[in-house]
Amino acid sequence: GVLSNISSITDLGGFDPVWLFLVVGGVMFILGFAGCIGALRENTFLLKFFSVFLGIIFFLELTAGVLAFVFKDWIKDQLYFFINNNIRAYRDDIDLQNLIDFTQEYWQCCGAFGADDWNLNIYFNCTDSNASRERCGVPFSCCTKDPAEDVINTQCGYDARQKPEVDQQIVIYTKGCVPQFEKWLQDNLTIVAGIFIGIALLQIFGICLAQNLVSDIEAVRASW
Repeated sequence: GVLSNISSITDLGGFDPVWLFLVVGGVMFILGFAGCIGALRENTFLLKFFSVFLGIIFFLELTAGVLAFVFKDWIKDQLYFFINNNIRAYRDDIDLQNLIDFTQEYWQCCGAFGADDWNLNIYFNCTDSNASRERCGVPFSCCTKDPAEDVINTQCGYDARQKPEVDQQIVIYTKGCVPQFEKWLQDNLTIVAGIFIGIALLQIFGICLAQNLVSDIEAVRASW
């Protein structure tokens, strides 16, 4: 349900991201099957397939990391585009709405680069022709939280963007989600890098084990 309308708000030419999950799941199954059965049955073909396949995945991950660093500005633009499309479709799907609210609450942000990005939504824009009660407002997930409040005030963002910027900072988050995400990456760079290095080492370790097992099997067969 959460992914049902993602294809309509992405720039993927109608490609449904659900297929990406299916492909990744299929690749993981094939890789796990080849490694497990190849080791149990001492099948050198499956072990070599496992090793080469894992090596290709490692190379693709390394290439993706380099490209992400080189084209980081393009990735930022795509993220900005994606968030703004989500803002436009905020009221169209309840699952998408919950995802946006969770993101803004977790990152303590509002919009892609600021609260004014909500002008893209027909319910929140500040045009004179907008008769919505939410005009010039933001969703409740943009509001700063009062620890004393146990019940969420879903109307806390009403008319928030009609106030001066100094007063807005008291009521709502004024920083965008893209800058907040960048700040989170910088603050947790060691953890993020450690996770990727750990995954890479596990893949290299798996390749080495498979190749060692193939060498042992071939050495035993050569002695017959």
